[in-house]
Amino acid sequence: MSMQAIIEDKLNKAFSPDRLVVINESHLHAGHHHHGSDHHGAFDGSGETHFRVRVVASAFAGMSRVERHRAVNELLADELKAGVHALAIEPAAPGENTRW
Repeated sequence: MSMQAIIEDKLNKAFSPDRLVVINESHLHAGHHHHGSDHHGAFDGSGETHFRVRVVASAFAGMSRVERHRAVNELLADELKAGVHALAIEPAAPGENTRW
């Protein structure tokens, strides 16, 4: 199972979202240096290392932005340890204005 599929599966099971989009943005980061990682030199943009998560779920109602981010980061802690270098999180509750 791909890293993207694992992330989608975990988010679906944990939050039962009304809307979920997981975007692999690794290719956008080609040429960047990953300090403290196994990469030597510039990252080539391949693989599944950078993701954007857009999720609308009732579970986020009443939570602050920080609490929402913390909940997603805690859920995906194993994936972050296993090679996901960056995770952009855009959480919302149903009815909230989203830019996407």
